[in-house]
Amino acid sequence: MQKVSDSRPLVELETNKGRIVIELFDQEAPVSVANFLEYVNNGFYEGTIFHRVEPGMVIQGGGFTEDMERKETLPTIINEAGNGLRNNRGTIGAARTRDMNSANSQFYVNLVNNSGFNGDGVTSGYAVFGRVYEGMSVVDAIALEDTGTVSGLKNVPLEPVIILSARQVR
Repeated sequence: MQKVSDSRPLVELETNKGRIVIELFDQEAPVSVANFLEYVNNGFYEGTIFHRVEPGMVIQGGGFTEDMERKETLPTIINEAGNGLRNNRGTIGAARTRDMNSANSQFYVNLVNNSGFNGDGVTSGYAVFGRVYEGMSVVDAIALEDTGTVSGLKNVPLEPVIILSARQVR
């Protein structure tokens, strides 16, 4: 886990399940952090949900509204999986499709050490760009939500877990 720094950006996510503060690794993952902050500062995440809950793996959000409508995103970014950061419990990563350079607004929180997500950083892997600074108990509570298939997506919380606000606090 990275050492706590007084200069790293912090983002506060206020959800209907509680508050999560994320410390961003802007030196190690500058593209991913700049992308995330652009979404935060434009108000994109307000009203989005955690749409994927996989106990023992991840919670994922940042792309769908409560009505399961996919939000329009900015262009995709390069994958920074080779930055030396590991997908360990409590870290935040850039969600993507099978295309290595397809990350945009969606992010995930690792519930456990997901070493299989690290890959080689060139042809495989998911980029870590932050960590839960405060509120891991909220993340763990979200991971306990009952899930089902909603609008064709599996592992969706049956009671929506909504991001009410997202703001940079440092």
